[in-house]
Amino acid sequence: MSSLDNIRVRRFLLAIFALIGVIAAGTVGFHAFGERWIPSFYRAVVSVSLTGLDSKPESEGAQIFTIVLLLSGVAIFLYVAGVIAEAIARGLLTGVWQERRRRLTIEAMRNHFIICGYGRVGRRAAREFRESDEPYVIVDFHADALEAARKNGDLLVEGSGTEDVNLVAAGIERARGLVASADSDVDNLYITLSARAARPDLLIVARASDDDAAKKLRMAGADRIVQPYSTAGREMAKMVLKPQVAAYLAVASTSDSDEIQFEEIVVTEGCRHVGETIGGLRVRDVTGAKIIAVRKADGSFDTAPAATLALEEGDIVIGVGNAGELHALEELFTPREREPR
Repeated sequence: MSSLDNIRVRRFLLAIFALIGVIAAGTVGFHAFGERWIPSFYRAVVSVSLTGLDSKPESEGAQIFTIVLLLSGVAIFLYVAGVIAEAIARGLLTGVWQERRRRLTIEAMRNHFIICGYGRVGRRAAREFRESDEPYVIVDFHADALEAARKNGDLLVEGSGTEDVNLVAAGIERARGLVASADSDVDNLYITLSARAARPDLLIVARASDDDAAKKLRMAGADRIVQPYSTAGREMAKMVLKPQVAAYLAVASTSDSDEIQFEEIVVTEGCRHVGETIGGLRVRDVTGAKIIAVRKADGSFDTAPAATLALEEGDIVIGVGNAGELHALEELFTPREREPR
């Protein structure tokens, strides 16, 4: 909640405490005028709550005291009614519920992505996640970013990604990857350092404005660096120099393309094909997809894998094909305990 909402909550609690205090004072006061404790409490409650009196106090002092309680009750109830009306008008009560529901939703997330910085780059990344039906959480504090995230229905943690508490609130201990896409290289550097310290195994992709920033981000622990300006220039040059290649890559990189897609599949310990060769698996004949690259467990890439290449545990297979063919390829590498019956 914002500081203004916190002030309104404090005002409401103050009114409640004042009401309790007046009732307590009324109980003590009526007791001092000679009534027992229970009748004193009853008379104080009916006086302050403006429900009336069942009998007139005997002494003039008790009558004046009752008038003071009535006036105090009127003032307190008018104040409470005003606070409640303002809270409802400004959506405070519904906002508290929505905030709790958002927090519980994030706490239940697993293998999601965190986007720190919801500018142009962060919004594009979020769009790709939405189209791929991948869960993600936004971390940002700028007014325009917060408005855009709420408009898109994104899960949001309001704050800076440079603060550890916000990364924890976004579920960094359960996340699959993090995108450091703030407009500031310094912020992205701090985000990367914080995320790497919290999760040494986390996949981190960071945005850099130039080569010097990219170098520092890589030293801070970023796995991948994206430089939007240099990347844009390189892509524009490709479109001019090799238009058909650029057109092919544009189709292949579109997540909802029906023609061709890319997928990466991890060869796990339980996979029934560990140790077999690509040729022996007859991937193209069985699935229709094609294996175009293999990233070995040691981090090296084989960009033109031969049919004799044996697939080992920890290898990552890069496949290409349409959605159905890639689904069949995934089934081919399904671990034994998860094989469909």
